[in-house]
Amino acid sequence: MKHLKKVRKFSREKKQREAMLKTMLGSFILKEKITTTEAKAKELKRICDRLFGKAVKAISQGEKKDKLAALRLLSSRLPRNIRVDKIRKLAESFSAKKSGFTRIIKKGARRSDSAKMAIIEIIKD
Repeated sequence: MKHLKKVRKFSREKKQREAMLKTMLGSFILKEKITTTEAKAKELKRICDRLFGKAVKAISQGEKKDKLAALRLLSSRLPRNIRVDKIRKLAESFSAKKSGFTRIIKKGARRSDSAKMAIIEIIKD
């Protein structure tokens, strides 16, 4: 039974899976729109929404000390080539929202192996 099993494994070991998702997260934040498989897009959406939620919360907090701690936490979850400034700008544009920062658009099957493909993008309203 798969009760309470929330993480998709992608036939990879834990470290490989974390590295793959971290690099996907970096590309997604830089480009703001990527094409990937449906399962990877769903897992990335889960990670991104939590990350952007924490960023919005960090920006809205009053004390400078709390903001720095939250932004330091965010930078530890991102690849090194991503600056926290990019997240800060996105979080400021999301300040009116509580959730729903990303969107998945289903695309169809890939020709080579018929994998279900999807586009994941950041919603800017």
